[in-house]
Amino acid sequence: QVQLVESGGGLVQAGGSLRLSCAASGNIFRLNTMGWYRQAPGKQRELVATITSGGSANYADSVKGRFTISRDNAKNTVYLQMNSLKPEDTAVYLCAMGRSPGYWGQGTQVTVSS
Repeated sequence: QVQLVESGGGLVQAGGSLRLSCAASGNIFRLNTMGWYRQAPGKQRELVATITSGGSANYADSVKGRFTISRDNAKNTVYLQMNSLKPEDTAVYLCAMGRSPGYWGQGTQVTVSS
């Protein structure tokens, strides 16, 4: 059983930065695509960024140029560096394992004030 634990969320002013982390248990992290998703109140969950086991990254258009996903396979951890944050980035951010994710974290709240 894989467990994913996110950290690093919080309250930040518009234009600020946050770095989210997601630590995975088990020994299959390095084999899997990892993703960051977000869900704002009253909205559907949306994909933010993914990174393959080989390190190839993809981003939603809304975050391109502002967010960077990375991974450290030695630490079983995936990161999301978020810069130039906007109020519309406010959401619960969740990490997930797999192209069609089979494992999800509980999420971490990110709130961007204007």
